[in-house]
Amino acid sequence: MGELKLVYDREPRSALTDWMVRGGVALVYVLFGTDKFPSGPDSQWVKLFHEIGAGDWFRYFTGVVEILGALLVLIPRTALIGLLLLAVTMAGAVAILCFLHRPGDAVFPGFFLIGLAALAWTRWSAGRNR
Repeated sequence: MGELKLVYDREPRSALTDWMVRGGVALVYVLFGTDKFPSGPDSQWVKLFHEIGAGDWFRYFTGVVEILGALLVLIPRTALIGLLLLAVTMAGAVAILCFLHRPGDAVFPGFFLIGLAALAWTRWSAGRNR
């Protein structure tokens, strides 16, 4: 029976493509994460996090988790862990938006969840086959 490996030593076959994809994911999530920190009264994030009853602490926590996940994705040995962390974050966003009876707003994070899960699966499969 195969052993679950979350990290692997060798780069994937197409290292340039892998770096470009991981760099794009990291850039997007650094932007998403830093967007959660401003506390202006017109901030969509302030309104959303107060609507779910979590307040500012959870908004800041989510921003930190997204930035941390982005940084982990940039490091080849921790990229799978970062992808999984970001996927779980998007799954939480989808669940919360559906719970708030706003399933239309859950489409965007849902697409990101599917993309992150596909990238994580591809990376895990490549590491397992080595």
